Parts: sequence; C-alpha cells; structure tokens
Amino acid sequence: MPWNNQGGNDGGWQGGGGNRGPWGQGPSGQQPPNLEDIIKKGQDRLKDIIPGGSGGKIGILILLLVLLVAWLVSGFYKVETTQQGVVLRFGDWIKTTQPGLNYHLPYPIETVLTPEVTKVNSVEIGFRPTRGGGSTRVEEESLMLTGDENIVEVSFTVLWRISDAGQYLFNVDEPNQAIKAAAESAMREVIGRTDLTAAITEGRLLVETEVLERLQQVLNDYGAGVQVLQVQLKNAEPPAQVIAAFRDVQAAEADKERAQNEALAYANDIIPRARGQAEMIRQEAEGYKQRVIAEAEGEAARFVSIYDEYAKAPYVTRQRIYLETLQEVFTGKQKMIIDMGKEGAQGIVPYLPLNELQKGATKP
Repeated sequence: MPWNNQGGNDGGWQGGGGNRGPWGQGPSGQQPPNLEDIIKKGQDRLKDIIPGGSGGKIGILILLLVLLVAWLVSGFYKVETTQQGVVLRFGDWIKTTQPGLNYHLPYPIETVLTPEVTKVNSVEIGFRPTRGGGSTRVEEESLMLTGDENIVEVSFTVLWRISDAGQYLFNVDEPNQAIKAAAESAMREVIGRTDLTAAITEGRLLVETEVLERLQQVLNDYGAGVQVLQVQLKNAEPPAQVIAAFRDVQAAEADKERAQNEALAYANDIIPRARGQAEMIRQEAEGYKQRVIAEAEGEAARFVSIYDEYAKAPYVTRQRIYLETLQEVFTGKQKMIIDMGKEGAQGIVPYLPLNELQKGATKP
C-alpha cells in the first residue's frame, strides 16, 4: 500500500532509503499526531476549567452570556454639563437627553451624538472680519432702505447658542446659513419701519431689541433649536457716497435744535416775568377799584345823611353847608375883609396897598 510501503524503493509516503514521510517523521519511524487525540485533550482541559460541565456547549453558552452582558453594558454613556445627548435609532432621532449618566440600546441599534450647547457662536452680516482686527464691507448684505426712503448701511453681529441639540441637528439644514438669512431678513424688516435719523442715533438700541425678538420668533417657527443671545449693531450710517452731505444736514439740524433751545430758554425767562407784571397790574387795578367803590359808597352815604337833615331843617342845613364850605375854602389863606357899604368905602379900596399888606403878613 502506498501508506506503508516496506520496500526499499522510493515509492509511497514511507519509502526506504531514509526518506521522510508526509508528517515529517524521521528515519526512526515516529508516527504523525492523531487529530482525534488533539480534540480529546482539548475537551479534557475544558472539563478541568468548568467542573461538572457537559463539555463545550456550556462553555460556549457562558461565553455568549458574557459577551451579551458586555454588549448591554456598552449602552451606558455620559453627557457632560456643556452638552446634550441626541439618541439615534437606526439613524432616526428619537430623543434628547440632558447632562449626566444615561442609557441607550447598544450599537448598532442606537447611537448617541453629544454636541456642545453652551458654546456661544456668532454670525456676521454686512461685514467680514479680517486678520489684524479689521473688517471688510459686504454691500449686498449691508445696504438697506429705511422707513423714510433713505439708504443706510448696516452691519451687525448675532450671538447665539444651541438650545435643543436634536432640533438643531435634524430640523434645519445648514443652521449657520439659516440663522444668517433670518437675521438679515429681520433687520431689513425693522429698518424698513424706522427713520434714518433714529436708526443711526438714538434708536439703535430699539432696533437691536426688535431684531432679536423677530429673529427668535422666526427661528422658533423653524424649530431650529437655537437661542439668540444678542444682536449687536456694529455700524449704521449712510453710504460713503453721501455721508458728507448727510453730515452737513446733521450740522444744520444741530444748529436748528440749538436755536430752538435758545428761543425756548428766552421764552421760559420772559414769560414768567410778563405774567408776574400782569398779575401785579391786575392786583393794583383791583385795589383801585375797591378804593373807588368804597369812596363812592361813602360819599353817597354822606349825601343821603345830609339830605335827611336838609329835609328836616332846610334853612339851617343850607347855612351849615355854606359855612363849612367857606371854612374849607379859606383855611390856610390870607383873608381881608372890606366893607362895601354906602359910606365911603368905594373911595378907600383903590388906595389900599394890598400887595404890601400880603408881603408883610408873610414875613416872620
């Protein structure tokens, strides 16, 4: 037979002449290892490891059990305080988890994404930052029309962060571009309701507030999972081609306002004084009125009392009034009494030195 050729030729697996057989036995005639013996020895060793077992079946089951437990344990995951967990089941978003230790069905059934949600991101509209702290304008984004039909160049920055990681990853395609487009639209809407002067001066804060509210509303409608933190107006001014003329207009407005303030100050000074003088004149007139009325009433009452006395004794009253009148007239005056009788009085009067008598009467 070819397996056990005893001849001295070279045929078969164990030919003579010192040749080696297929198992590499030497000329001493050693036999190759038996495969059944190898399997039996392996089973014996497994029995030694697992006493009382039924061989390889129990070992395989235990190995599978250990692998299963390890696979299930791999579903535990930790979400950091700056993150949110987004659980995907066969690639479909099913829930969002909060920071801490969480669990999901192990891979490949479920997987977890943990994006940063506390990081503050920014979007620039109307300009682009350059190296060295400078910036370049983007006119197609910055030129806007105001409510009074003037052109204004606006550049601003939007600061935002992720509020819901699941919505951010799956509801909006390219969130940065969506936020930028929505912010530009909101700014154009607000500037379109605002006059140029207000947009570039005292109304800037109001514009920022309105744009933030409008932008947040739009992003909420999209379900973008984004919170707008702040809108910062970097620049708001007329285009460079007309800025010189606009500054002239601003200077004229400032002169107008200064003149109005000066006129108002003069009015505030002169009007109270005029009102005070008018009030003083009214009070003087009122006093004069009361005094005249009182005097008239007193004279009327005196006349009535005199008339009553006159009605009782007409002659006596006339004489009393006549004498009182003479007394009032001649009080404090030089008086000369001349008798105009029939006996020579006419001849004396022309020669009396009346002027000298008056002068003598006035000397001390």
